[in-house]
Amino acid sequence: MAKKEATETKSFILRIDTDTMNAIEAWAADEFRSVNGQIQWILSEALRKSGRKRK
Repeated sequence: MAKKEATETKSFILRIDTDTMNAIEAWAADEFRSVNGQIQWILSEALRKSGRKRK
C-alpha cells in the first residue's frame, strides 16, 4: 500500500442535524470508518467531483 503524504489538519466545530448525523454514522459503520473519517471522505469526494480538489 502506498504511503499517504502527511497533511495538516484543522479542527472545528460542526453543527449537524440529528437525521443527517444518524445517516453518516450508519454509512461510516457500513464502510468500517470512523464518523470523522467518513465526513472527511464525503467532503474530499465532493471537492474532487466539483473540480476543486485533485485526487
